[in-house]
Amino acid sequence: MNKKYREELMKLLVSIRNPKLMDEFLEDLLTPAEFEDISVRWQIIKLLSKRVPQREIAGNLGVSIAKITRGSRELLNEKGGFWKILKNYKVK
Repeated sequence: MNKKYREELMKLLVSIRNPKLMDEFLEDLLTPAEFEDISVRWQIIKLLSKRVPQREIAGNLGVSIAKITRGSRELLNEKGGFWKILKNYKVK
């Protein structure tokens, strides 16, 4: 991935303060499947951080164990982005 493009996108995303505008932008930027996948992936991360069992998450969200395992691996890195967000923002 072109680093310049990535940095430009990150700067744009952090500059959008209006949730409705962010929703509209992401709907235009992503396919419906991509937007759904990202939304579900975040729910997986939140549930894993609360120590909800993987099988329970799979049943509740209708996703495969493999998808949950990927999130679980990412949470092993306590210095990673998921933990930084979970610790520094009010996440319900």
